[in-house]
Amino acid sequence: MNNNFVFPNTDFKTAKNLDRLDELARYRQEFFQDDPDLIYLDGNSLGRLPFRTLTLINQTIENEWGSQLIRSWNRGWIELPRRLGGKISSLVGAHPDEVLVSESTSTNLFKLTLAALSERPGRKRIISDVLNFPSDLYILQGIIKLLNQGHELVLIPSRDGITIKTEDLFAEIDANTALVCLTHVAFKSAFMFDMATISQKAHENGALVLWDLSHSVGAVPIELNKCEADLAVGCTYKYLNGGPGAPAFLFVRRDLQSRFLQPVWGWFASKTPFDFELDFTPAPDLARFQVSSPPILSMKAIEPALDILLEAGIERLYKKSQQASEYLIYLADQWLVPLGFELGSPRNVELRGSHISLRHPESFRIARAMIEATPPAVKVIPDFRVPDNIRLGITPIYTSFVDIYRGVDRMRAIVEQRTYEQYSNERMTVT
Repeated sequence: MNNNFVFPNTDFKTAKNLDRLDELARYRQEFFQDDPDLIYLDGNSLGRLPFRTLTLINQTIENEWGSQLIRSWNRGWIELPRRLGGKISSLVGAHPDEVLVSESTSTNLFKLTLAALSERPGRKRIISDVLNFPSDLYILQGIIKLLNQGHELVLIPSRDGITIKTEDLFAEIDANTALVCLTHVAFKSAFMFDMATISQKAHENGALVLWDLSHSVGAVPIELNKCEADLAVGCTYKYLNGGPGAPAFLFVRRDLQSRFLQPVWGWFASKTPFDFELDFTPAPDLARFQVSSPPILSMKAIEPALDILLEAGIERLYKKSQQASEYLIYLADQWLVPLGFELGSPRNVELRGSHISLRHPESFRIARAMIEATPPAVKVIPDFRVPDNIRLGITPIYTSFVDIYRGVDRMRAIVEQRTYEQYSNERMTVT
């Protein structure tokens, strides 16, 4: 445990006092919360709705789409992908002209991976790991099949199911490696890679690096430029609170933009999209990584939460994230480990992101009992990840220490009282 975070006891008063001292506590009121007896610990999957978003979307529908109609394209709409990218750039340590909001995370990963591979002809290895988000691996597998040029996907194993050893990763990066494609923070365990060290190792071997920032942006500091990252993608509906299915973002380092060419030649990627030329000429800058007309309503919904996060500051957000995750683990050690739980995240605070995984043989039924509780019991929303992980997301901008206390206390009661036995193991479509 980090010595900076020491908790005197498991009393409720400690949680209340931590909230009283929390510099970010006032931002909690910025987000829609209509049930005081619902503890939301799934912001690492879908962030809460900011009140500012409600206001902005209504204004956009009535005043822009409604009154201004198509004229709104020249009154701010067309600049949205770049403007939002500029704000995200402050959260990921990049220049404003290196980040673009565009399409989905998977689509952006597809575009940037093919662009990277075309810049490393003759190299056939793509390096990733077994803790990576499966969708990213599917995209890589699909690209290998599509190209049919003998590429191979090498997955680094995990020795403990929680972390990836740097030496195991480095042992596979060689002169035949075209791309190292990793998720900065692992979606199950919250293990966090050392971005700078890995990028340096890849570059020493002539390989490119592509980072998925979906489980880290908005919760932990990211320094893409300082770490000399080449490419990155990320989503906006987790810690960035952009709404369900919100458009994603991509990052391409300045010096690579004019050299790389993505494969989906949509009209918004062209140099002069409104000249309607019959032959494609790519835009000279980051715009070449767009595809088609931006979805204005969903893009508009991203901006209010970005403004809140930028106002709060990533350093304060990260400090709160670290303290809150240490507090959750402290309570779990006292209350849940004696009941058969195991920590499924790195214990070292410097090696993890902003969610905590707790493992138990009955995790699925425990999670159902948390979510489906009936009054007067407290209802807690985490998520479940196979085979036995309950993920508890700490969104530092609005998760309180009392939330954490009540959530972990509810888990203890469910197991002590064996309440989970009332629920079946039948899986829902979304877990």
